[in-house]
Amino acid sequence: QAPDSFPPLRNEAAVRVLRGRMKGIQGHCNSCYMDAALFSLFSCTSVLDSMLFKPFPLCDRNVQSILRDEIVNPLRKTGFVRARSVMHLREQLTEKGQCSSFTNAEKDPEEFLNLIMHQILGIEPLLKLQSGGQKEQDCYCYQIFMDKQEDLVVPDVQQLVEHSFLSSDLKLVEIPSCFIIQMPRFGKEYKMFSKIIPSLELDITDLLLDSPRECCVCGDVATLECS
Repeated sequence: QAPDSFPPLRNEAAVRVLRGRMKGIQGHCNSCYMDAALFSLFSCTSVLDSMLFKPFPLCDRNVQSILRDEIVNPLRKTGFVRARSVMHLREQLTEKGQCSSFTNAEKDPEEFLNLIMHQILGIEPLLKLQSGGQKEQDCYCYQIFMDKQEDLVVPDVQQLVEHSFLSSDLKLVEIPSCFIIQMPRFGKEYKMFSKIIPSLELDITDLLLDSPRECCVCGDVATLECS
């Protein structure tokens, strides 16, 4: 365990600490969905560090300390988290979520995020979405849904997000403080894409509701939008 707090890994330090054998979060008993989510949320970014320190009104301090001291700090300090630490968290989630399968079954990452962010830590939803002018929807992450696109062989995240929002007629109501995106997947037998290129920056200009944008013809502020 690492009782001190460590900042997220950046640039050369991230490569030095995280690359190689016996690095990352050790998998055990269908934990891959949680391992990948925790690594993505905390290894190289501090945007959700409030989950580790802030005393939210509904916050379970035991779960918060396990997450901080047994998973995030060791990951940032040594680049490795043992499976026992993740199992400790899974046992607590099983107890709090009244769901016995958190310790042995594979779950959807969104189910894990909703449980730990909403029910256990009491964090406000991170995203506000609107579909086709209907009522706003609050959520913690966005899962990409889309039909197979023949022209997208090796897409990047920017392309996938834009295609998904367009096909679902979705808009972001406001700029999110944190935009957690779940990539498309279809289990062990079928993958829609063999590879997805990470977009190091995400342009959400065209995804925002009622956001002023430039006309692609004259360069002035646009008055009409064509999907």
